Amino acid sequence: MSMAVTHISEDEAIRDIKGLLARAYLGEEIVIEKDAAPAIVLRKAAPPRRSISESIALAEARTRELGYKPVMDAGFAADLEEIIRNRKPRDTSAWE
Repeated sequence: MSMAVTHISEDEAIRDIKGLLARAYLGEEIVIEKDAAPAIVLRKAAPPRRSISESIALAEARTRELGYKPVMDAGFAADLEEIIRNRKPRDTSAWE
C-alpha cells in the first residue's frame, strides 16, 4: 500500500532517478508527468500471486503426498455454501 503520492516532472525525475527508486521501494508512489499530464507511475511491484492452476497442482501434489484426498472442514463447507447461495449478481451498470 502506498504511503504517499508525489507528482514530479519528467526533468526532475531524470535528475534524481536513484532517489525516486529509493522512495518507491519504501512504498511511495511517484507520478512522473510530461507536459503537466501523468505519463508514468513508479511504485513498488505487488508480490507475485499464485494462479488457480498452480493452486490446483499444489493440492494434487499434497493429495499424492498424503495418500488420501483432504476434505474440507464441515463447518467451513457450510459457511462457503451459504455465501454462494446468498451472493447477489454483480452490478456492471457503472462499467458502461
